[in-house]
Amino acid sequence: MPLKAVILIGGPQKGTRFRPLSFEVPKPLFPVAGVPMVQHHIEACAKVPGMKEILLMGFYQPNEALSRFLVSAQQEFKVPIRYLQEYAALGTGGGIYHFRDQILSGGAEAFFVLNADVCSEFPLQEMLEFRQQHGDMHSFVILGTTANRTQALNYGCIVANTGTQEVQHYVEKPSTFVSEIINCGIYLFTPAIFQHIGEVFQRNQQELALEESSNGWQRAEVIRLEQDVFTALAGSGKLYVYKTDGFWSQIKSAGSAIYASRLYLNQYSKSHPERLAQNKPGGPVIRGNVYIHPTASIDSTAVLGPNVSIGEGVTVGAGVRVRESIVLHGASLHDHTCVLNTIVGWDSTIGRWARVEGTPSDPNPNDPYAKIDSETLFRDGRLTPSITILGCSVTIPAEVVILNSIVLPHKELSRSYKNQIIL
Repeated sequence: MPLKAVILIGGPQKGTRFRPLSFEVPKPLFPVAGVPMVQHHIEACAKVPGMKEILLMGFYQPNEALSRFLVSAQQEFKVPIRYLQEYAALGTGGGIYHFRDQILSGGAEAFFVLNADVCSEFPLQEMLEFRQQHGDMHSFVILGTTANRTQALNYGCIVANTGTQEVQHYVEKPSTFVSEIINCGIYLFTPAIFQHIGEVFQRNQQELALEESSNGWQRAEVIRLEQDVFTALAGSGKLYVYKTDGFWSQIKSAGSAIYASRLYLNQYSKSHPERLAQNKPGGPVIRGNVYIHPTASIDSTAVLGPNVSIGEGVTVGAGVRVRESIVLHGASLHDHTCVLNTIVGWDSTIGRWARVEGTPSDPNPNDPYAKIDSETLFRDGRLTPSITILGCSVTIPAEVVILNSIVLPHKELSRSYKNQIIL
């Protein structure tokens, strides 16, 4: 069966919670577990038999980083990959409706739609098999997972028939408890979905025609799959939910990138054992899952892990300790630095004996259904303790302590900081 996949990558005014890291690279290309965030999606899509083409869709200006990534991903996964640029932010449904001809060209009988800011095992093959067992070939499938009762309110909630898994009720971010089954932002559609999105489009146009005074930015083409389409489709016998027990998390804030990195590194032991560093004589001490780029130079007395990924051309000096952190390309950690729960930006330098530490924003480890909280930056007028982030080209002097802080790019610090945003 000819299939396609659409990955929604958003645009520059999205991903604001990801600053200062999204200043340097579009958020979908931010490295998680050593490869760009959307590469995990592309790899999962390319494995599905019958995958004819993968389309990235968003409103980033086509830039060199994106083009380079697309070329290398096409060569690696042997499947055509293209970027379709929306002329404005059209919402999750507006974009695929705008480019429906591109999606349907070549006779795709079904297509996946994946949000770029989730990390998952991507059980795409299972979703296809589930659709063959439940419902007819014209039904649509949402990937769902279980959250706890309080956190479910932050997501799209799905009430399904326990026998058939047909979606009877769908509410996006409800104000009171609806269901603990939440929408993972991964869907399997057939071309029939465009008829339903088209009805919303027509309705929007009629409403806009009635309000002639309305300002121009309220375009009829801005359509949200979740609120506008799923809410209406629920209960019609066309929408089903496939519940996964595999890992899943959103990647909204920079702190959640470290958690996502841990989930993917865990998966590597099965899917990509070659990406995990091993303890070798004369090499650094590895604890738990660690990814090290082949070009990085690491002193044999350094101790790395668990959950560390070291990017291209990074240098790590003697006696350095890194744990639960992402070190991006070109960074340099001088002798005896200690880096915990931190994202070290591109080309940053940490002086010797300095300590850079953040507070993990992990979900509750005792609750199997806990998700990561998309924490707000400030709480009660104070900066919430979270992952420490160094933007690109930040210099930390020797023998200082940086705690729970966010340092914007190109700063040269001269002293210790704690719980601050350094502008």
